[in-house]
Amino acid sequence: MSDIFKKRFCELHQQMEDLLDSKESKYSGFLEKNQIEIEGNSLLEWKVKARSLLNKACGENSEHYKEFLKNEETGLYGTHLATLERLKAIFLAAREDYEGGYLRETRSLIQAEVFDSELEQAMALHEAGYISPAAIVAGVVLETSLRELCDREGIPHGKLDKMNSDLAKAGIYNKLQQKRITALADIRNSAAHGKSSEFSDQDVVDMVRDVERFIAGHL
Repeated sequence: MSDIFKKRFCELHQQMEDLLDSKESKYSGFLEKNQIEIEGNSLLEWKVKARSLLNKACGENSEHYKEFLKNEETGLYGTHLATLERLKAIFLAAREDYEGGYLRETRSLIQAEVFDSELEQAMALHEAGYISPAAIVAGVVLETSLRELCDREGIPHGKLDKMNSDLAKAGIYNKLQQKRITALADIRNSAAHGKSSEFSDQDVVDMVRDVERFIAGHL
């Protein structure tokens, strides 16, 4: 999801620049003079797409989205060009903050949705009798969540055991949680190497639930 939003920011940034490059001198009957302007319907189309992106990527309560709404109307004496130039400043600020990882609340919500979906997939696999694949999927979610925590704390990525140890040393969670993560990682590794005799169906069910609780408590 994060990559999709980054791609959309890039697309809309280019469309915005193309729209700015399309400006030309037009006669205004209302003002009875020529003025530099862009096409109104093209601006409207861009605003709808940009507004939608800021709502999803930044959140409707973000300053970026609120400022976009405040500034998107052209007004009686304004121009479409002036409107877009105001919105450009807001759009660029939103893009920089999003891609820089400064919108943590939004990023966490997106990440939580992805994790929930993956854990639901793991349970569906288990219920269908695919025990090892279920353990592997849950293990991937666990490792990804550790990487996310490392990003937040400025801890370098590494192998799961290393990240687990570093996060415990940093006080993000206690030694008991560290040991449980190690045990969950062992189940994932056994599943990935086809050693299904080293864990049970219930172990995988407990694994999915433990990963879910870990995410809820730390992300």
